[in-house]
Formats: sequence, C-alpha cells, structure tokens
Amino acid sequence: MPDLTLLTDAALASGEIAMRFWRKDLHAWDKGGGQGPVSEADLAIDKMLCTEFGAARPDYGWLSEETDDDPARLACENVFIVDPIDGTRSFINGHENFSVSMAVAKAGEVTAAVVHLPAKGLTYAAAKGEGATLNGEPIRHNGNTEIRGARILASGSQTKSEMWVKRPPPIERHFRSSLAYRMCLVAQGRFDGMLTLRPTWEWDVAGGDLICREAGVSVTMRNGQVPKYNSATACFDGLIAATPVIHTGLLDHL
Repeated sequence: MPDLTLLTDAALASGEIAMRFWRKDLHAWDKGGGQGPVSEADLAIDKMLCTEFGAARPDYGWLSEETDDDPARLACENVFIVDPIDGTRSFINGHENFSVSMAVAKAGEVTAAVVHLPAKGLTYAAAKGEGATLNGEPIRHNGNTEIRGARILASGSQTKSEMWVKRPPPIERHFRSSLAYRMCLVAQGRFDGMLTLRPTWEWDVAGGDLICREAGVSVTMRNGQVPKYNSATACFDGLIAATPVIHTGLLDHL
C-alpha cells in the first residue's frame, strides 16, 4: 500500500473519531506552558494512528503533538508527522475549521501528506511529484502577482509593525484557526498566502507543506530557507507559504 493511501485511509478514520466527539459533552483541558488546549478526541485519534501506523510501517519514526517525543525517530529515514486535531480550540468550541493533519517525511522532505476536515467534508492530499488534490480532484494555484491587497491568512499579531524589519506589507488579512487548513486554502487558490512568524511546530505544517508545493506554492521559513523535517527540535522559525511573487514580496518586508 502506498504511503498516501495509508494516510488517506487513516485520515478518514480519524475524522470519524473526531465527529463522535464534536459538539458533544467533551472533556478538554489546557496542557500548560503555553501549549494550548487538548481534548479526549485528540488523544483517541493519536492512539489509533500510532497503533495503525506502527503496525503498517514498523521501521518508520513517529512524531506527534500528543505523544511524548522519542529521540529514536531521528535515526529513521522515514517518519510519520501527525497532528491529531489541528485547531483544537476551534474543535472544542464546535467550529468547523479544524483538521486532521498527517505526513510522511523522508530524509527531511515530506513525500506524502493528507489534511482532512471532517466537519466540512474536505480532504486535501498530495504525493511528491504527483500533484495536489481536493476530494480527488487536482488543485493548483494560478498565482497573484501583486503584493498590495494580497489575501493572506494570518493571526492579527502577525501584522503588527514590531514583527517586520521594514514595515507590515500592504496585505488584506484573513484568518482560519488551523495552520494546516490555511496552507491548503492557499494551495486551492482561495488565498494568496499564509504566514506565521512565530516558532512553528512541524506537525502543524508538514501536511500543508507538500500540498502547497505540489500546487505550485512556495514554502519557506521566515528566513527564506526551505524547512527540513524530523529535526531534533521539531520546530521552525516561522513559516511562509505563498504564490512565488507574493512569497518574494513578503520576504522583502522581512
């Protein structure tokens, strides 16, 4: 079974678990240390995925937001990178903009990825060199060529002047709670880019990374370097995903 098929089947199964908890009497709590909330649904999905992926690919490493990190993954050529629910706060509040995000990275590069939004019935997927899809249909961003007025997905704090070396770019800001979903919306062509200038966990963006690239979207850290996955810290110095011209314009302002 190809990795993409394995991920797709697992994402749909994860979505079924999520929907059993969504808008129900859900047990949730704050993880502390600024890590944000977690729910019993996150942990149920994490447990299922760890078991299923471990059985299907015992030689692959495992990196998940909801599992204590095992440094043994660093010795693995291939690793699963998983966020059981990206946008947990949105999920807890009964909103639709949460996703299940998962990827396989080989030697630091994502080779297969799926981002599934069960409440919206959306499944984004990509395999390296095979293009990106939404619900099985190809997607590709045609590309905006003007930074002024570009529609960028970002939180409000990302457009404050102190976040930029020059000045905030003249963009039109929009927001969605899930970083993975933001990236997929860019890949789909609904927005021109997304950015987060804060430290960014690998599991938040691994799935969206490949889907963007396969749709013709440029993806780098805020310093312009291409992210490499399965690092010791599992964290990047921010992330920018945008059509090539917009991507260059955002970097120019940094």
